[in-house]
Amino acid sequence: MSFFSTPASSSSAEKDVEMPDPPSDSISSISFSPQADYLAVGSWDNSVRIYEVGAGGQSQGKALYQHQGPVMGVCWNKEGNKVFSGGADNAGRMFDVATGQATQVAQHDMPIKAVRWIDAPQAGILATASWDKTIKYWDLRAPTPVASVTCPERVYTFDVQFPLMVVGTAERHIQIFNLSNPSTPYKSIQSPLKWQTRVVSCFTTSANSGFAVGSIEGRVAIQYVEEKDSANNFSFKCHRRDSQPNTKDQSLVYSVNDISFHPVHGTFSTCGADGTIHFWDKDARTRLKSFDAQPGPITTTAFNRTGNIFAYAVSYDWSKGHSGNTPGHPNKIMLHACKDEEVKKRPKK
Repeated sequence: MSFFSTPASSSSAEKDVEMPDPPSDSISSISFSPQADYLAVGSWDNSVRIYEVGAGGQSQGKALYQHQGPVMGVCWNKEGNKVFSGGADNAGRMFDVATGQATQVAQHDMPIKAVRWIDAPQAGILATASWDKTIKYWDLRAPTPVASVTCPERVYTFDVQFPLMVVGTAERHIQIFNLSNPSTPYKSIQSPLKWQTRVVSCFTTSANSGFAVGSIEGRVAIQYVEEKDSANNFSFKCHRRDSQPNTKDQSLVYSVNDISFHPVHGTFSTCGADGTIHFWDKDARTRLKSFDAQPGPITTTAFNRTGNIFAYAVSYDWSKGHSGNTPGHPNKIMLHACKDEEVKKRPKK
């Protein structure tokens, strides 16, 4: 694999490549195009940036467009020619890569926390999830949503792996949708984790559909949709540190900020407020790799379409509120070349 000239070290990330010209404020969301190595980056500086990532890890900015408030979520359409974003300006926007034009395509009553492209059989649909407790579905040819779902609480996170959609809200509600019936939840459950949900992420490859949930309390749960698979549900601790070296008390607990599934192998990454990244194999229930990526929180992560590039953002994650956003926080986007032993499944024991 010729992505980087030097292999990444197993314990730290000094070989990872830092991308030039990062955003000037916290990085909320990153997403690779499903067709080429283009990376969309949403930031609290009200902008979405699009970078081209070259074969040697070198990258360059290709486009930039603005919201009127912090950008909370970004995604691409299936063809990789449009970027979508949602922001604290309550607006969903679409950027056409070919024309360089940005237009508003969605509207909510409160900030849009996340956006996902639904590759439905007839026509692609944009789903937007908001703190106004709704998810709206948009056919881009129409000015109003084609459908809307009222959720039990503010939506903090959602993910789509057609036909599965999983929504995580405040008060630990999780709603599971079969998108053949997008207006009514297939199932509603409480999160298996006792603390606030930070992220949900759908499995990318599995005969049995399911998802991972990450909480603010350094835990991840693996959850299957169907009752027949429930024996495979489990949760585990991660993103914890000992208060003193060699004490083994794991008393410093950090938020799990993002979970990304590998597009080929179905393994997954977690990143946290502790500045570490872990790669996991849920079926073998084993950790494949850990690295101390950076001093400072890792806010968001993404694999490219082939799974050989892993991008992650280092910036303030707002876990300590406005007062914690002190000057001097780094804002970096790093690229890690994935080796097979880091992301391939292990044989089951």
